[in-house]
Amino acid sequence: MNTRTDRPPAPEPLPVPVVDNHTHLDLTREGDEPFALAGALAAAAAVNVTRAIQIGCDLDSARWTVGVVERCPELLGGVALHPVEASRIAAAPADPVRGEAGLAEAFAEITRLAEHPRVRVIGETGLDHHWIPGDDVAGRAAQERSFRWHIALAKRSMKVLQIHDRNAHDDVLRVLAEEGAPERTVFHCFSGDARMARFCADQGWYLSFAGSLTFKNAENLREALRVVPLDQVLVETDAPYLAPAPHRGRPNASYLIPHTVRYLAEVLGRDVAEVCGILDRTSEDLYGPW
Repeated sequence: MNTRTDRPPAPEPLPVPVVDNHTHLDLTREGDEPFALAGALAAAAAVNVTRAIQIGCDLDSARWTVGVVERCPELLGGVALHPVEASRIAAAPADPVRGEAGLAEAFAEITRLAEHPRVRVIGETGLDHHWIPGDDVAGRAAQERSFRWHIALAKRSMKVLQIHDRNAHDDVLRVLAEEGAPERTVFHCFSGDARMARFCADQGWYLSFAGSLTFKNAENLREALRVVPLDQVLVETDAPYLAPAPHRGRPNASYLIPHTVRYLAEVLGRDVAEVCGILDRTSEDLYGPW
């Protein structure tokens, strides 16, 4: 009998390789069995998800990311402070005895880690108005400070910016307008509507769709997908979260991306192999060769 913590069976392999543009191989949802790195990569390769972007969004995870991209040729990395992590760090005084960094010290370490040649992404960074409520003025200010700092780092290092935008669309777009977006900007796990999607596409930005595209209540995402040129579309898992239908609520991993890709192709009325080829080329255009 299946439970929410069971790992779903593998889908039919895709006809052409694709990239998982955003995953967290170091994370496990509470109550789930960990998916060992070698097993996760092998399971993905078996269904033609041959490469991935591993995202580290706190200091421990960013350090782990740099180590793993050195060992695994299938992986490139992204490092940043998640907006909620930025709020947490700003709220806690630096403690040199325990090694807990303040925000300035954390920025310095992210800068150092981002210099690694296999780290091609600054992210995920952005704003999160779901976990940080409006009455937490300091928490939201820390997020915005962090977002602006990461935008500057992405431009300075000429790396891809991956944006986390949860319930914060207007403020994310405002900060991008004020700071100027990097040349290569990706909205990770895009959650806006068609109007926002069209605006982002007009700026030359990329929209990355996760398993949430397949959810029954996500017609806004399907409408958004339809108005974006396919060569500005990416696909991701955000694993271990957001498993696609028919496995919503269960542990997610890169090997489940074929469900999302086939659904995306169906929404657009395009051939699956054609869609895979375009998705893969776009990923390599963005991040460079693995």
